[in-house]
This record gives sequence, C-alpha cells and structure tokens, in this order.
Amino acid sequence: MRQTNKNSKEVYYSRVYTERPAYADFDAPSKFQAIQSIIARRLKEHPNAICSYSGGSDSDIMLDLIERTRTLFGLPEVKYCFFNTGLEMKATKDHVIDVKNKYGVEITEYRPKKNIVQSTREYGIPFISKIVSSAMETVQKKELPLSIREEYDNAENKMAKREELRERYPKSEQGINFLCCCNRDGEPRPNIQLVIDSSKYLYEFMKENPCDFKISAKCCDYCKKQIAHKVQAGYEMVITGERRDEGGMRSVPKSEDANGTMCFSETSSGQFRLKPLYYVSDADKAWYKERYEIRYSDAYEVYGLTRTGCCGCSISSKAVADLEKIRAYEPNVVKAAWNIFGDSYRYRQRYNDFKKMKQAEAKNGGQMTIKGFLEMMP
Repeated sequence: MRQTNKNSKEVYYSRVYTERPAYADFDAPSKFQAIQSIIARRLKEHPNAICSYSGGSDSDIMLDLIERTRTLFGLPEVKYCFFNTGLEMKATKDHVIDVKNKYGVEITEYRPKKNIVQSTREYGIPFISKIVSSAMETVQKKELPLSIREEYDNAENKMAKREELRERYPKSEQGINFLCCCNRDGEPRPNIQLVIDSSKYLYEFMKENPCDFKISAKCCDYCKKQIAHKVQAGYEMVITGERRDEGGMRSVPKSEDANGTMCFSETSSGQFRLKPLYYVSDADKAWYKERYEIRYSDAYEVYGLTRTGCCGCSISSKAVADLEKIRAYEPNVVKAAWNIFGDSYRYRQRYNDFKKMKQAEAKNGGQMTIKGFLEMMP
C-alpha cells in the first residue's frame, strides 16, 4: 500500500500493517476470546483440518487454544503433525510426547526424504533471513555481479535500466530486484523487506567481503515445506502458528492472502489456511501462558531459550548464543549445528562487526576513532 509522509516522499507499507482486524488491538483476554470464536467458526466450516505442531512456544499456545475450543463447542478432532528435520533437540522431541499425553491427542511425526545435512550440502545454508538467503541463491547461481546496483542507481531512466538488466540476466528477477532495491517494473523500493537495503550496510559488506560459501534457504523447503505439503494435501484446512511479530517472511503477505485475510485465506488449490495466532503479541502469549499454566519444553524452561524454530538455524541472530545455552545439556546437537551452519555463523559475525564499524564512523562524521574502534571490539 502506498502512503505519503510529511516530506511528500512515497512510502510503501505491507498489508500486514494497513489491514488489521479490530481484535488485533484488543487486550489479551478479549483477543483470545475473539480467536476462539474464529477457530470455532472455521472448524465448523472446515472440520477436516490438520495442524502443524513444532514443539515450540507458539505451537503450545495454539494447540491449547484449539483443544479448549474443540471441547467448548464440541468440535471434531484435529490432526496434528510434527516435522522432524533431522536436527532436533531431545528437549523438543520429549516435549512432543508430553503434549500428546497431556491432551490425549495424536501428533504424528514425519521426516523428510532429504534431511538438513543433505539439503544444506547440496544447496547451501541460510544467511540473515529467508528473504536474503533466497535472493542470494539467485545472485550466486546466475552469477549476478553486485555492480548492477551501481548501474541501476546511476541510471537516469531506471525502468529502462531494469528492463535491460532483465534481458542481460534472464530468469534472475528476484536477484536483480534484491540488489537494485526495486520492483519488477524498475521503480525504486528501498524500504521494503525484499531488498538488500533492508539489512543495513549488507550491500557494502558483501561488496568488500565476498561470500565464499553457498547461500540458500532450500533446507527449509526440503526439510519442512515439501513434506508438509505432501502430508497436508488431503485436508480441507491447514492450521499453523505463524505470528506477525516474528518478522521476516512471516510478516510478508503471501499470494493466497489476496483471497482472504492475513489470518485466514484460500489457496489457488481451494485449500484453506488458518493462522489463529497471527496478531498475537509476545505480551499476549505471556498472559495466556500464565493464565492457563502452559509449560513449554525444557528448551525454554530449563535451557533458557526464548525461541526454538529449526535448531541452530543460521537465520536466527541469536543462533550462536542459543547454542551456548544448549551446550551443557545437548552437546552433540551443538556440534552438529556448527558442522552444518558454521560458515554462516562466522560470516554473520563479520557482518555484525562491519555494521558496528560503519555505525561508529557515521557517529564520528565518517572517521573511526581509536576509542570507537576499541569499543566495538568484542
């Protein structure tokens, strides 16, 4: 959505922020009451439903909500599925069993044909985000030079330059748009998540420090998405625990969202998608956990993690710090994560140091002082 700010510059905002339902701004008790009504309505309309359960805190809240709603309204059972990537904490696997027993539900475990080790070796490892990783895979595969950014920036007719780049580098749309910070028509879009400038100084860093390993987010496709699509294919409605506040790809509208709302939509195949927690904040979660005495897995309650997701995934800015929290309890998992994602961990640390240096330079009028240099060092 296009809006104009006070300086008359056009700013583009995602539908995530411009199309909010009223309940998104309710207090926690009222919000969860509204969500229960939504779940009840959708399960009545589409009783043949399957729900992805990861063993994480969002999944715990979601499963509890669904089961409370089912009991309250006398709704049919929901099928639950857990996708094991091949790199899972024992804490997570144990918690899946505990939750099955607590609620008396069946949570079926599925494994991908191509696990995390195989997929990362073949395609590459994530870096910073799924958006960056997917775009950089195109950049690397199509051998797009970072210099096309300067070509685009210096072009008087940017739309014509974008078309010329399209012809020069066919089937490279995502990579071109990412580097040039524009849309497919060549219009500048420097402030959206799909471009390299969404990560401050990343372009400058990669220009000065070329990446020497393959970047890709395909491990997510092979370890979760593909097996999930196969398992979920026979169901009328798929329920997931995505939340807008997680950011990244989860805060970017998908094509099917055009056929509904951000929390409920219909895909081109006619399958329905329900994301009941989409507008639930961290504060809302904390309220629900305390109110209903939800116990998360030991990864949270004992190790001290604030988020699990894919164990050790290099997309997380806290991956290395989280692995240190895990080390005392599950050293083999930590070793495996470093073997898989180590190159990305180290490259990200270099990027973080580069950002600190640039920020210090900006603060000191473009000059790095000795004091500033020492302060930025770990």
